[in-house]
Amino acid sequence: MENKFIAAGERSPEVDFRYDQNHLALRGEAYPEDAAAFFGPLLKDLSAYCETVKGQELLMAFQLVYFNTSSAKALMNMIQILEAAASSGTKVAIRWLFMEDDDVIREFGEDFSMELEHARFQLVQI
Repeated sequence: MENKFIAAGERSPEVDFRYDQNHLALRGEAYPEDAAAFFGPLLKDLSAYCETVKGQELLMAFQLVYFNTSSAKALMNMIQILEAAASSGTKVAIRWLFMEDDDVIREFGEDFSMELEHARFQLVQI
């Protein structure tokens, strides 16, 4: 797959999906006007990509400082796709980065991690 980079917008996160390195990242704020329109293609690409990396190692890093409810649902969908890949033999590592004093983002990470059985989840304070 071709790498995907989308610069952060006023209401959307930076997307840095380096498929050739098996390193994917979302950074910044995520409250796009239409979350389905923004995240839909990313979810589709992520699903297709996960089919191509079975048995390999994959790192997904989330470094978000704010997201709204509809973006939280999309993030959960991403995590579920990654979990499915992990249950199929891909070595998935998810890093959830949060600022030291950001209890809300940390707690979202903790909540998301409870949905995982096969993917490795790491909370990283920065």
